[in-house]
Amino acid sequence: MKAPWNFARFLPLAGRLLARGRLPTLLFAVASKGAAQGNRLGKLKDDLRLLQALCLAYWRGEYRAISGKALVSVVAGLMYFLSPVDAIPDFIPVFGMLDDIAVLAWLMKTLDDELNAFRLWRNRQQPEKLAVVERLPDTPEQLQLQGPKKP
Repeated sequence: MKAPWNFARFLPLAGRLLARGRLPTLLFAVASKGAAQGNRLGKLKDDLRLLQALCLAYWRGEYRAISGKALVSVVAGLMYFLSPVDAIPDFIPVFGMLDDIAVLAWLMKTLDDELNAFRLWRNRQQPEKLAVVERLPDTPEQLQLQGPKKP
């Protein structure tokens, strides 16, 4: 399946963000926007949480069974979700989130095997461990100090 229009421009940005260790800042921004959207995201709110959990587990060095290409795609998808100026600017009432939802849905479908592997890994973890791995601290700086962990 072909990537949504305008998504490809976020791939190199995502690679740079990961290389510079800026993933915590992105995750905080995504959590903030996701909370602000409330029920407008529907089922994709759970998908967004899954992508965030994957990134947190990766950042903390707990989960590394994801290809570099898939991780960059996840980060690019989260960046697209955050961008106010994408295919349909977010400030347009009702329609502004449609392209963000479409990109997240495409990402979930495209990375289904990788995300299913992550879901299986999560299901094998103790709830106490997951609570620690997937918890966002109070600030991005605190998460920055916690990682990234090397495999």
